[in-house]
Amino acid sequence: MVNVTLAIPDTLHNKLSKHPELKWSEIARRAFERKLKEIELEERILAKSRLTERDAEVLGHKIKAEMRKRFT
Repeated sequence: MVNVTLAIPDTLHNKLSKHPELKWSEIARRAFERKLKEIELEERILAKSRLTERDAEVLGHKIKAEMRKRFT
């Protein structure tokens, strides 16, 4: 198994230090795995997509505009 070193802000380190009973390396490993699964899913979806990047931008702007109307 490979070791990875992370740089985190002092404030976060202080908060983590208050919970030594937790296995932070296991929590981080699971978070990495979860994020990679999300990325792999996005890549599979994009591989089959016929949308151009411009199409996706336009669609995103339309969705955001509709959400603003709904929630304002």
